[in-house]
Amino acid sequence: QVQLVESGGGSVQPGGSLRLSCTASGGTLPSDRIGWFRQAPGKQRDGSEALACIDSSDGRTRYADSVKGRFTISRDKANDAVYLQMASLEPDDTAIYYCAPDVVLPPSGSRCYAIAPYNDWGQGTQVTVSS
Repeated sequence: QVQLVESGGGSVQPGGSLRLSCTASGGTLPSDRIGWFRQAPGKQRDGSEALACIDSSDGRTRYADSVKGRFTISRDKANDAVYLQMASLEPDDTAIYYCAPDVVLPPSGSRCYAIAPYNDWGQGTQVTVSS
């Protein structure tokens, strides 16, 4: 069974950058549509709104308002990975970050989300932004 694996997290100071990777264990990425999500400390993981999504079949991307202009999602087909380049990181970005397949990118607007209910989350990768 293919499982998505997140990596690339770490501890950075405010204003710093990180690049997260989403790859597949046991196969290839199972979908053209991949999204990134996060779970902040003390909050539940929520698949109803992704931070960023990409549909590599047509190149469409979507970003939540909270990360627009700071985060960039991309697909690397050669390495079978989806990246989340994060810049200008803020303490509020501190969270465990997850990726999920088969996300929904509506025809308009900026929102994208996991097909509910999504229960096959990976281990995630921890991002800590602190001075």
